[in-house]
Amino acid sequence: MDCIFCAIVAGAAPAAVVYEDDDTLAFMDINPVSQGHVLVVTKEHYRNLYDVDPDAAAAVMRTTVHVARAVRAALQPDGMNLFQSNERAAFQSVFHFHVHIIPRWIGDELRLPPRVQRVEFSVLRGIAARIREHLY
Repeated sequence: MDCIFCAIVAGAAPAAVVYEDDDTLAFMDINPVSQGHVLVVTKEHYRNLYDVDPDAAAAVMRTTVHVARAVRAALQPDGMNLFQSNERAAFQSVFHFHVHIIPRWIGDELRLPPRVQRVEFSVLRGIAARIREHLY
C-alpha cells in the first residue's frame, strides 16, 4: 500500500485512533505541531479537495466538528486551527484528503507566515467573477 493513510484505515499501519465511523477515521498525528494534533481522513482514498466526493468531504467535516469539540473539552486549549492542504505548493505532504485539528495555546509560538496585503474591491470583484464562471 503506497498511501500511509490507506494503510492506517486498513489496519496495516499503527495509529492512535480517536474516532471512527463508516466514512472517516480520526487519529493522532505522529508528528504533532501541538498537543492534541488530530488528523481526520476519509476511509476511501481521495488525493485531495480537487477529487474528493462532496459527501465524503462533508463526512470529514462532521467528524472534524465532533472530534474538535472533544479535543477542546479534554485539553482546554485557548483556540484551535483547522488546516487542510492541497498539493505541494500548499504544504500537502500525504496525498490523501484530510483535515488537521490543531489545538492552540496563547504563547505556543506556532506561526503561519502569510503576508497580507489589502486589495481593492474592484480587483476582488474581478477575481470573484472569474471563480463564479467555474461553479457548477
